[in-house]
Amino acid sequence: MEEKITYFEQPGKENTEKTLQLVIERAKKRGINKIVLASTRGDTARLAAERFTGTGIQMVVIPWQYGFRETQPFPAEVVRKLEEKGHCVYFGTMLFHTEPLYGTLAPALIATLLRTFCQGMKVCVEIIMMAANGGGAAVGEKVIAIAGTGSGADTAIVATAASSNRLHDLHISEIICKPLETKSWPVGGKPTAG
Repeated sequence: MEEKITYFEQPGKENTEKTLQLVIERAKKRGINKIVLASTRGDTARLAAERFTGTGIQMVVIPWQYGFRETQPFPAEVVRKLEEKGHCVYFGTMLFHTEPLYGTLAPALIATLLRTFCQGMKVCVEIIMMAANGGGAAVGEKVIAIAGTGSGADTAIVATAASSNRLHDLHISEIICKPLETKSWPVGGKPTAG
């Protein structure tokens, strides 16, 4: 089998429209109707909901967990509108930000390893497990995950979903798109630039 991967020259939100278009095409080709999408402030989720209308795609939108910052940037009004359209919004624990809770660097090390592909790859893996943890994606279900670098969407993968206690069952079968360039992120997950 031969399949195309789209590489963006630079990461960032300017790739969002193309990423969503590629996801719709791949979802149709593979018969996948579950999309797991990272969205911090709701902008990417709103745009995706518009683009996915009429496609049969159901989204599980994963914002930041409550308490990650002083205020929750994902608006309650966007949650309501997404749920009215049949999508799910899940505010679960951000799995690669749990060092203080468990006293280990393992989550940060996994995140750093995934960032060798790009920031979006780290987030895609994280949100797939979060969605499975919260019941938004079934363990073993084929999903497409969408994430980005900073804001918007620039990374998408096809994967088999698994919960965080079954990481060994999560399999990335295809990379749909990703940026060529990435930012430098230290262990602990806070960006050094941008």
